[in-house]
Amino acid sequence: MKLIVTGSIAFDYLMSFPGKFTEHILPEHLQRVSLSFLVDSMDKRRGGCAPNIAYTLALLGERPYLMATAGQDFGDYRAWLEAAGVDTSLVLQVPDKFTASFFCSTDTENNQIASFYTGAMANAAELSFRTVEDCGLVIISPNDPAAMVQYAEECRALDIPFIFDPGQQCARMSGDDLRAGIEGARVLICNDYEFELIRQKTGLDEGQVLEQADILVVTRGEHGSWVYQDDQRAEVAAVTPHRIVDPTGVGDAFRGGLMKGMSLGLSCAEAARIGSVAATYALEHLGGTSHAYAPAEFRDRYEAHFGPLDAAVLA
Repeated sequence: MKLIVTGSIAFDYLMSFPGKFTEHILPEHLQRVSLSFLVDSMDKRRGGCAPNIAYTLALLGERPYLMATAGQDFGDYRAWLEAAGVDTSLVLQVPDKFTASFFCSTDTENNQIASFYTGAMANAAELSFRTVEDCGLVIISPNDPAAMVQYAEECRALDIPFIFDPGQQCARMSGDDLRAGIEGARVLICNDYEFELIRQKTGLDEGQVLEQADILVVTRGEHGSWVYQDDQRAEVAAVTPHRIVDPTGVGDAFRGGLMKGMSLGLSCAEAARIGSVAATYALEHLGGTSHAYAPAEFRDRYEAHFGPLDAAVLA
């Protein structure tokens, strides 16, 4: 099955703050906030939601197609992705812009404060599924909001099954935009905080979402995830990490695992278990693409938590 991953391509600047952000936020002064956090480390990493998801799919034996926009500084990143097993032939490289950049500070409680520079991502609407043949399954992950709505409309028109993953763009997108992305989706996936934003902006609760999309997946951090389908809710446990290093890219790894399972025809709950294992590997490393595993290692870890896994899944 041809798997297409859309979303941001970015460079991540990851910083660590040796304290708690919440200790420096004064509720009585929220009308005027002026804060500066002195961080004690910074690391530049390859990032962006789309490459993170695609990287996990590659680790799980797929060769996904990355459909996104990048800047004039993308050359080395493209070569690395190709070497990792990701097809970048659908990436549009914009010559007069830089690749989007994500600046994120993480405190000792794994709370994050982040800023995102759009860069070449603003050109994402120049890409179209009308030029892509034989799409099997698409994920529309955080990207330029107008492009995300466009991709959803094209998937519906072309009868391409898609996962709508608004992520951080829930804060930016209007209720109408979110509704447009949800309508006709095979899956709407978001974390519990993002779902509250979706609920407030669209007025849709879980049951009403399932009138527009086939499945709703709500991730809940260390508490695992909920999979809603056909008026039923399945709970999928998180996998206990050996260590916690950095939450950046954890949700993207989950989505890659979910997409892998769905591409094999597994139920969404079964696919979410693959996502849980993939997510934990990301949590144990800095950045969204610095971890690696062999299929046998992944299968052993899956079976230790969830029981037997068909060998064909990671063939």
